[in-house]
Amino acid sequence: MTIILGIDPGSRVTGYGLINSVGSKLEYIACGCIRTKGSALPDRLKIIFAGICEVIEQFTPQQAAVEDVFMGRNAASALKLGQARGSAMVACLSHDLSVAEYSPRKVKQAVVGSGSADKIQVQHMVKALLSISDNIAEDAADALAVAICHANTQASLIRMAGAKSFSRKRLRR
Repeated sequence: MTIILGIDPGSRVTGYGLINSVGSKLEYIACGCIRTKGSALPDRLKIIFAGICEVIEQFTPQQAAVEDVFMGRNAASALKLGQARGSAMVACLSHDLSVAEYSPRKVKQAVVGSGSADKIQVQHMVKALLSISDNIAEDAADALAVAICHANTQASLIRMAGAKSFSRKRLRR
């Protein structure tokens, strides 16, 4: 039984999602969004930090995973996103949680099966995989997707570590 905190960082809205990973079974715990008002960036970073700290203190996850920065056309937006990620990561680290990082493409592949899936497809699959009937915000669904990606990655690593043998032929390309 491992509680995983997934984080979809944003300078305006940071999504968070918690799942319980029991073997190959995933159970939904909670999700939500930390919304920063129209305040200055340093104040928004403080709100993100405090919000993630509050989530960690309430649910006591054992592992955390954060979505990596998506480089778009606007460098200023990417910098702000990077700062929001940093704020969320420091909140996790200040509670002694190690933080795994996953690219948006890897998260989408883990949940939908396609790295080019859109937000609606991710939201639909997250709800299906975790048996959620209520509507959830896109940012919260993205955070749950990050947690699912981390759980699947950890399960794959454990399976590979437990393998008795492997063929070098599979490693050649």
